[in-house]
Amino acid sequence: MPRIFIDADACPVKDEAERVATRHGVRMLMVSNGGIRPSANPLVESVFVSAGPDEADKWIAEQAGPGDVVVTGDIPLAAKVIAAGAVVVKHNGEVLTGRNIGNVLATRDLMQDLRSADPFRQGGGRPFSKADRSRFLEVLEHELRAAKALG
Repeated sequence: MPRIFIDADACPVKDEAERVATRHGVRMLMVSNGGIRPSANPLVESVFVSAGPDEADKWIAEQAGPGDVVVTGDIPLAAKVIAAGAVVVKHNGEVLTGRNIGNVLATRDLMQDLRSADPFRQGGGRPFSKADRSRFLEVLEHELRAAKALG
């Protein structure tokens, strides 16, 4: 049975993911360093890791595997869990797989290099929108159905 792992510290779609997990009767693990209110939902487990950098990412990378769906915007974590057989859904509904993670990693590294070369570079990504939230719900639903069909 697939599981949903949530990289929960900065995740804007926890409630949406919980609704999808509940609808499908699958276990959802919200992994964070703390500060996340536990859910009363019996399918949702809060996993609190130590406060060090990337501790939640390390835990998810060790636990996620084939058939699991991981919700994260962290590209290095995405690469690790994809290598372990999981599927990644970003908060905006973008799906990361073995077919596209190499390009996504390369783009991330390039942008990081550009930012470090120009300390006055301003701006960031576009704001999270209602359309992103809606696309996330649709894509998570699709990916979870696919994972259940394989499992």
